[in-house]
Amino acid sequence: MTGQPADIICFAKDWNEPKTSNNHVMEELAKRHRVLWVNSVATRTPSLTSGNDLKKIVRKVREWVCGATIIHERLRVFTPVSLPLPHFRFAQALNRWLVCFSVRRVAGRWGFHAPQFWTFLPNVGDLVGRLGESQVIYYCTDEWTGFTHLNPTYVRQKELELLQKADIVFVTSQKLYDSKRPHNAGTHLMPHGVNRALFAQALAAAVPPASEPAVVSQPVLGFYGNIYDWVDQKLLAAIARDRPTWSIVLIGKLMTDVTTLRACPNIHLLGAQPYDQLPAYCKSFAVGLIPYKITDPRMLTVNPLKLREYLAAGLPVVSVEMPEVRHLIATGQITPTDVSIATGPVEFIQRIEATLAADSPLARQRRSDLMELESWTARVAQMEKILTKI
Repeated sequence: MTGQPADIICFAKDWNEPKTSNNHVMEELAKRHRVLWVNSVATRTPSLTSGNDLKKIVRKVREWVCGATIIHERLRVFTPVSLPLPHFRFAQALNRWLVCFSVRRVAGRWGFHAPQFWTFLPNVGDLVGRLGESQVIYYCTDEWTGFTHLNPTYVRQKELELLQKADIVFVTSQKLYDSKRPHNAGTHLMPHGVNRALFAQALAAAVPPASEPAVVSQPVLGFYGNIYDWVDQKLLAAIARDRPTWSIVLIGKLMTDVTTLRACPNIHLLGAQPYDQLPAYCKSFAVGLIPYKITDPRMLTVNPLKLREYLAAGLPVVSVEMPEVRHLIATGQITPTDVSIATGPVEFIQRIEATLAADSPLARQRRSDLMELESWTARVAQMEKILTKI
């Protein structure tokens, strides 16, 4: 990347899923460069008994039939056709041909030349060298082998192939850096950014708090993000039972059984909500929660995107013990009064009570101001500067 407008082919999660760093990075790059976002290619075999999987299959076929979607003049989204059988050699070979043929066709119609090959997925290394790319960039946000719905042997093999081919690897946590750097000398630690302007709206008097749920008792403890198996439901339920006058509001698509949560009348499951409405929900939160299972090894590598978003909205945060959260406190980037770390329901309740007692409008504004230099604009500028040197 030379500072001049470039063409980018990006392999990522599905565009219409909840926003992650995938979206933020590419939206920022699309302010200056042309981006063809390619929706996820098969990383696992879908379950025909899963309603979510069946809906996803139908949606992907419909999107493929419709062709590329124009998001704006410099950003298009394309769903390639591929067999959802990633572990079979014949399917891998066929998918390689199908994906490359269809992506080259769409990129060619848009007039792409020597595009950068960006991927947020670990399984596309065998596409490298087939799209006429000028650079290969792997942006790694998770330890993919830890996901229970993926085959760890397959993912490890595919990611190693990709690491060997990539020109640059960006990782979002120190643990990821430690695991990827031995396989690629061009690995760089690049923490998440934040859309500070959006989440700071939670502090604006003109922005009303979300009206859903209509009636909850105060204080409201909030969390947003899809409810996966790594969300600690037992922790949340224990807090809810011990403090029945508190309300716990969870925003996100249900991706696992939530019987434990539904058993608590003061836990409110609101489902997925539009990303640009999250500041309105944050405005009604007294505390932002990060309630992940600390026994889950995936949490050792996660840099929670929502941490910076909570802070940009002015919220004090109570989180489980996570290396990246601890690192931010240890390096003085945030203070223990902004983010408290707790283990278990008793300590969580103590930290929440202390946080509620110490919070103030002035403290909320200060937290939001801390995030002003943590923007996605600044993060992507750092990445572009690194890319100009290779």
